[in-house]
Amino acid sequence: METGVVSSQGRRSAILQILRDNSNVSVSELSNMFGVSEVTIRKDLNLLKDRNLLVRTRGGAILNSTGPQEDEKSIRYKRLANYREKQAIGRAAADLIEEGDTIIIDSGTTALQVACNLHKFKNLTILTNALNVAQEILSYNRFNVILIGGNIRNSSESVVGALAESNLKMFYCDKLFLGVDSFSVENGLSTPSVEEANINQIMIQRSRKVIAVFDSSKVNKRALAYITSLDNIDAIVTDDGMEKATRSQLKAMNIEVVVVKPDRI
Repeated sequence: METGVVSSQGRRSAILQILRDNSNVSVSELSNMFGVSEVTIRKDLNLLKDRNLLVRTRGGAILNSTGPQEDEKSIRYKRLANYREKQAIGRAAADLIEEGDTIIIDSGTTALQVACNLHKFKNLTILTNALNVAQEILSYNRFNVILIGGNIRNSSESVVGALAESNLKMFYCDKLFLGVDSFSVENGLSTPSVEEANINQIMIQRSRKVIAVFDSSKVNKRALAYITSLDNIDAIVTDDGMEKATRSQLKAMNIEVVVVKPDRI
């Protein structure tokens, strides 16, 4: 693996990926891999251990098999998982926005990366049901931000429920950036949460163009609650881990597919 300058969050994301691929890893191996001190690596491992994402062993760590479950991982886990892919997806998705657009940014850590890449715009109206997305957008100090009210889900920092659905029906939007937990050509888009699926369906109804943003780890999966078929998706932004055969299928369905190549370590 090539080394280079990596942010602390990017390094921790990479450590989790290494553990998923190799089951266990040592402090000295990680130190050499990332070109940082063993003290720094130990701090990374201890932070990930405190978040219940790995188990510390003598001289290293192993992945925590009793950590967040696949169907409803906590937001703190998702922020680290496939972090570089999500960064690249967010940058590419933001390029699909035009000055003056009214957009919806869904909850989820990939959708959050869209909000992190709005620097070149001066005039946007942005609706969101995600607390972390709203906080990020407020830092620009120039956009019209509408936070949909409702019940807050702690696991996703999102707002759902009847009140949120009613509020959302008041608006029409140019583009929706829809976060995705599970995706397949056959089964469409799905999520573990019925409430999330309900509000996602309304977002789709109120948007002229629907852009799904997700990393390739979500492909060929199906979750409990159905959101929509691919007939309602106009574009997909994902990373180069998506198989070429799947990309071809999507293009044959007249879905625009934007594939990004994330920065590698």
